[in-house]
Amino acid sequence: AATAFVHKGQLERASELYRWSGTRLSRVHSALVAVRNGKLAEAESLLDTPTGDEPPTLVGTAMTALVRGTVESVTAGPTLALSTLADAAEALDPVGRSLFLPDTPAAVGALVGMQCGELSLAETLLDHAIEADSGGRTARTRHRLLSAWTAMLRGDTDTADRTLKAVGCELSPRDWLLAVGLRAGVARRSSDLAALRELWNDVREAVIRLRVELFTILPFGELAVAAARLGERERLSHQLGRARNLLNALGEPPLWSASLHWSGLHAAITADQRDEAAEHARALSRCADRSSDHTGYHRALAEAAGCWIDTLGGTVDAARVDAAARALHAAGLRWDAARLAGQAAIRTTDRAAMVALLECARALQGTSPSGTAQPAPRPEVGVLSERERQVAELVVSGLTYRQVGDRLFISAKTVEHHMARMRQRLGATSRADLLAQLRELVTTNSPGGRSPGRRPRAT
Repeated sequence: AATAFVHKGQLERASELYRWSGTRLSRVHSALVAVRNGKLAEAESLLDTPTGDEPPTLVGTAMTALVRGTVESVTAGPTLALSTLADAAEALDPVGRSLFLPDTPAAVGALVGMQCGELSLAETLLDHAIEADSGGRTARTRHRLLSAWTAMLRGDTDTADRTLKAVGCELSPRDWLLAVGLRAGVARRSSDLAALRELWNDVREAVIRLRVELFTILPFGELAVAAARLGERERLSHQLGRARNLLNALGEPPLWSASLHWSGLHAAITADQRDEAAEHARALSRCADRSSDHTGYHRALAEAAGCWIDTLGGTVDAARVDAAARALHAAGLRWDAARLAGQAAIRTTDRAAMVALLECARALQGTSPSGTAQPAPRPEVGVLSERERQVAELVVSGLTYRQVGDRLFISAKTVEHHMARMRQRLGATSRADLLAQLRELVTTNSPGGRSPGRRPRAT
């Protein structure tokens, strides 16, 4: 019953029942719940409780290693944690098929691997767990969803989408949250605004009832970026505040904190909140300074975040952006790498730098496993400067270039120059295509015909 409550996302109720049960295995499971809720000292105390006369079973040994690996991901960094979790997964193999577990070593190992740049190890753990049917039917869906998540992080949205559809809709609340975060991530990386809106209509009320805990930081982070894209940031503010409090209670572990700040950075960029984005960039730099990972993953995130802040402020150092994008790519974040280079290219005024960064973006974009090129990330609202947004809003409202110039106190020729530059940036094939794209950018989710949260400026 306690394990069923874990799958429903009700960790407090699960903890009560595990404690009441009082067996060695239930204490281990209670320790896992504790660390997921930010109660590290309680988890360690439960692990150190004497076992009495109970035998040291394979299941107990594997699950104890799972909890110790989770604790190590908070206190000791990814290298030791992943080693412990891989050992736990191997120990569970002989008996895993018939068990009903709160989580599996493979699933937790994948979560850790995805947040420290060890995507290949995450995929290996998940592939083996799926083949061995570790955790039985109840864990099978979770393993497949996490496998789809690793594909999405690599930019392979086709594989992620196919896996997601194959999983179906009959999901536990915990797996449902993972699935909707995945759907939001796929829609964002595919620039499918219609899918994002449809998804948000499905989850806007339900997501409020779900609680943030350590293992749900990834999906909540992805939903935070979706909320920013749709002008619904307030709807997730309570959950994200709880996530920050939880991580603070755990001592701000870099492995888990960096993930939240990375998604927070992109949510702030999408919402055009530059001060907030800069704070997330500083937090990522602190994570990198404290991180003990040997892959350089957190340093790559911090350096990329710094490039984003400089780029938003109008300063594009092409060499620095190129290096940061390639570091992201090396860490497995291919879509993020191509997007950083592409957006920097769009924003620079140096033509040579623009050409070089566009070439970098194309090179890092790569191809999908099927051999087809991945679509380049489409520009979002933030791709337009403030003046270009003003021009775009007036042009799509039906004004001529001369009328737009009169409103903004610039010449009609300058308006024409802005339109030509936007057409080049957006890759529009005709004037009609350009107007359609600008209309989508400046009227997204706004009943009054303006971008969400942006008031008309007096001229």
